[in-house]
Amino acid sequence: MKFSESWLRSFVNPGVSGDEFSHLLTMAGLEVEEEQSVAPSFDKVVVAQVLEVNKHPDADRLNVCRVDIGNGVHQQIVCGAPNVAPGLKVPCALPGANLPGNFKIKVAKVRGIESSGMLCSAKELGIAEDASGLLVLPANAPVGQDIRDHLDLDDRLLTLKLTPNRADCLSLTGVAREVAALTSTPAAYPEFIEAPVSISAKRQIFLDSPEACPLYCGRVIAGVDARAATPDWMKRRLERSGIRSISALVDITNYVMLELGQPLHAFDNTKLDGAIHARMARAGEKILLLNEQTLELQDDVLLIADDKRPVAMAGIMGGEDSGITLDTTEMFLESAFFAPKAIAGRARRYGFVSDASHRFERGVDFGGTRRALERATQLILDICGGQAGSLCEAEATLPERQPVRLRPARVAKVLGVSFSAEQIGELFARLDLVFKPDGDNFLVTPPSYRFDIEIEEDLIEEIVRLHGYDNIPATAPRAMLSMLPQTEDVRPLSRIRQILTDRGFQEVINFAFVEEAWETNFSANTSPIRLANPIASQMSVMRSSLVGGLVANVVTNLKRKQNRVRVFETGRCFFRDTAGIPVEGFRQPWKLACLAYGSALPEQWGNSSRNVDFFDIKGEVELLLAPTIARFEKADHPALHPGRSAQVIVDGQAIGFLGELHPQWLQKYDLPLAPVVYEIDLDAVKLARLPSYAEVSRQPLAIRDLAIVVDLKLDLQQLVDGMEANRPAIIQDIRLFDVYTGKGVEAGEKSLAFRIVMQDTQRTLQDAEVDAAVQQLINYLQHAFAAQLRV
Repeated sequence: MKFSESWLRSFVNPGVSGDEFSHLLTMAGLEVEEEQSVAPSFDKVVVAQVLEVNKHPDADRLNVCRVDIGNGVHQQIVCGAPNVAPGLKVPCALPGANLPGNFKIKVAKVRGIESSGMLCSAKELGIAEDASGLLVLPANAPVGQDIRDHLDLDDRLLTLKLTPNRADCLSLTGVAREVAALTSTPAAYPEFIEAPVSISAKRQIFLDSPEACPLYCGRVIAGVDARAATPDWMKRRLERSGIRSISALVDITNYVMLELGQPLHAFDNTKLDGAIHARMARAGEKILLLNEQTLELQDDVLLIADDKRPVAMAGIMGGEDSGITLDTTEMFLESAFFAPKAIAGRARRYGFVSDASHRFERGVDFGGTRRALERATQLILDICGGQAGSLCEAEATLPERQPVRLRPARVAKVLGVSFSAEQIGELFARLDLVFKPDGDNFLVTPPSYRFDIEIEEDLIEEIVRLHGYDNIPATAPRAMLSMLPQTEDVRPLSRIRQILTDRGFQEVINFAFVEEAWETNFSANTSPIRLANPIASQMSVMRSSLVGGLVANVVTNLKRKQNRVRVFETGRCFFRDTAGIPVEGFRQPWKLACLAYGSALPEQWGNSSRNVDFFDIKGEVELLLAPTIARFEKADHPALHPGRSAQVIVDGQAIGFLGELHPQWLQKYDLPLAPVVYEIDLDAVKLARLPSYAEVSRQPLAIRDLAIVVDLKLDLQQLVDGMEANRPAIIQDIRLFDVYTGKGVEAGEKSLAFRIVMQDTQRTLQDAEVDAAVQQLINYLQHAFAAQLRV
């Protein structure tokens, strides 16, 4: 909520400075998100009156003006504004003034004519983005008064970031009530005078859905002048609250909403037919709103209707066909209470929000409905004239405020500070909370505007807010602690993170809400889990992979000229439950994903530069899973390059995938190089196999190299698996060290060279044993894979 500090201080003005004022609100739970000056710094600008205007003799677009600046001396000023005219009152910068942008005013000659000052536009004073001429001031502006005082330009704009439960502070009255309670400063609220009834016109009101609209008030006001000018003080307060001035009648309803928190709506009474009904929409019923949007309504939308048609979406927006215009002379003013559940989410369903729906879906003071109508009536009669009819209303069962029990012992336990009964009573009195003693306890009845007080902890929060969070002593906890066991076969997440950061990766945290396109691109997921109420249109589904977020991180870093990126993320992914696990129909496993982009090593002189590739990321997976041995099998994945991707298998189970990003996504996301990425189940990474003892042999190794020629399409993993399964007992390790195709090898074939390491723990191997073991492997390879020895 945005408002001007001076408007708030007209209600309650504690003796604290601006910064202290903002800190006070923030520490009370009303966070001041933004502070902004109304105008930049400048001086020596006063209200002046133009007395005479003559054409400049040497310039068609300039005028020579005689100006009264209030000191008894008339100044001559050359002005080029198109709207300068005798009699106008405008801001005048005197010689010596410093205007925004370090623009200094001095006596100077303009085309040979001396000019002692400058007549100013709003843009030149820094209070508007654009201005087509001089800033014209009201006719009653005192000549010679400092313009900062006249326009209240030393005011500040405060924007509060309110939590959804504090709907009572969506008004100046509500914030003033809080400030008065926090500072024990008396507050002065607007006086409400019941409008004199001078006409008999009225309308019947029917509550067809009393649970959704339990209170509806209205009044006919005839003879209004819709073209009347909105007073400058009201227009200024509205504009500083972020609301554009439209017309006097609309401005008054907006002003009362900001002042009291009660949204109002004005109908053109001549466009209404019969009685007013608060009812639910009929399925398929349509309405044209003030925003020129035609909606087909569902049957859970609350409407305001006359006897023939809907005229407004209740608590959200009025209808175009019944709205007031500058030609309106007779209006019907609405003030009502709509149940939050009847309004919540309805506007967002149709793709918009309004100030009214923002308030009604959080809860509006049903005790102030009539008061707001009287306040608006009073302002309309004062500004637009007219005659008021009697108050029409219909009332059903309003919400009940149930008493909440507060135990002082519970307060002390939660806050760590004891409060006496007198202290608690004094704090409640400052908050206007009605209470009565019940033994040592308090029974507190929340007022009609406090929808957030329902349980004991809510009252404890009120106590600590007024007492001050800064006044709670910081006491070190004292308790008996015991160290929890940590088994060796499970690695904690902190250790996994440390391993990855040691390898040069940086941790990122991305939203679990993602673009639907990411799910299609990176997971081929055509039916993702959709959010019922997304916080943004590009965050409408739940992720089933971490890859999309990491790719977005790369894109962001490239825009900031970071050409080497190594990031990882741990987080939940979300899948529909197809196995019948009873967790609301969804699975939420933890995943770990890493992505590397750019050069394999940081820039240095010791190694030649090369880009990271499939085998780099494969090595990262092997290192992370060690001592567990993982298998890598060729597999396609929608996010990855078809020929440079594999699935990761441990103990016969696929735990994830790795590979190079698909060229299609490189083009779509404007990536000059291909990132390499892996994503695996976090539970598989956490499992750590316990070491087992094996005797270290003192006998010498026997090493033989074996080069074979096989079919080019034969997968290496299949070959290695076969050799491991059929190797003699003395062979300790089989490792590929060379792959060759080209001269000396037939087309369609490849040469693979293996290093065979043999050893016995008890004795030295004889050459005959070594040769026999190697020959056994050769026989197996010739039989199983039609391999040939390369000579």
